[in-house]
Amino acid sequence: MPVFSIVIPCFNAEETILQTLESIRAQTFQEWEIICVDDGSTDLTRNLISDAAARDRRIKLAHNVGKGPSAARNLGATHLASGTYIAFCDADDLWAIDKLAETQNVFNASNVDATFGQIAFFQDDPKLAQVFSTVPSKALSIQTLLGENPACTMSNITIRSSSWAAFGGFDPAVVHNEDLEWLIRIVGQGGIIQGHQSLQVWYRSSPNGLSADLTAMEIGRAHAIRTAQSFGVCVPSAAEAIHKRYLARRALRLGHNRIWAAKNACVGFLQSPKGFMSPPRRGALTLAAALLNLALPRKISRAFFTD
Repeated sequence: MPVFSIVIPCFNAEETILQTLESIRAQTFQEWEIICVDDGSTDLTRNLISDAAARDRRIKLAHNVGKGPSAARNLGATHLASGTYIAFCDADDLWAIDKLAETQNVFNASNVDATFGQIAFFQDDPKLAQVFSTVPSKALSIQTLLGENPACTMSNITIRSSSWAAFGGFDPAVVHNEDLEWLIRIVGQGGIIQGHQSLQVWYRSSPNGLSADLTAMEIGRAHAIRTAQSFGVCVPSAAEAIHKRYLARRALRLGHNRIWAAKNACVGFLQSPKGFMSPPRRGALTLAAALLNLALPRKISRAFFTD
C-alpha cells in the first residue's frame, strides 16, 4: 500500500503533464501512487499518461469524461486512492523534490487533518519565479480563508485519507474556488489545516487558464461565503478588503483588465483601510501598482507586473 495517493485531474494538458509527473517521480520519498483522472482530453494527454504508466506502474489513468476537476478529484480520492494520505496536484504545476518527505514529517509530528507549504508563481521557467505565497504560523480559520486563501491551489494540499472520508469531498457544482469552499467546510467541521514553512509547489500562472477566469472566481467565492455563513461566520470587512487586494494582484499578474485591477484595489482600500494594508507593504504596493498600471503602456505594464 502506498503512503501517498496523488490525484491529478487532467484535461488537454499535453504541454505540461510530463513535467508534472517527472516532478513527482523525482521525489525523495518514493512510496506513492499517481492517479491521473482524465476529463475527456482531445489532445495527447491520455497517450502521454499511458506511456508513463507503462514505464512506472505507480502511475494510473482513469476516465471521468466531462464532469469537471472537482468530480475528477472526488473520483480519484474516494474510489481509487489507497494511500494513508491524499495529495492533490494540477496537471501543469510542479513539486519541490522534498514535498512528500516534508509532508509526512508534518503528519507524523502533529494531529493536523491537512497541510500545505509555500508556493512560487511562474509562467514559463520556475527558476524565474519572483512572487511567493505567505504561509501563516497558525492553523487556518474561516476568517483567514475568506481573506486570502494561503494554500492558493489544490496542488499544495495534502489530507489524511481518514479526514477526507470524515469531512467529504468537493462540490462538483463549483467550477472555481472549489478548494476555498472545501477548506471552509473542513475548518467549519472542526478540521485542523496547518501550513508548513517550506517552498513546496511551483504554480504555473496562465493568462488563458481557469485561474484567469476572474468572473468564475467571484461566483465560486459567493458559494464559499454561503458555506461560511452556514457555520455562523459572516465576511468581516477586513477579509473582504484582503480578497479585493488579492483580485487586484491577480489581475496585475495576468497582465490584463487593468481597470478591473484598479477598481478592486480602490474598493478594497475603501472597505477597510486597515485590512487592505495588512501587511502594510503588500497593501501599499498593490494599490500603487494598480493605479500606476492605468497610465503605463501595455508592454511596460506586462514587463513590470506579470509573473
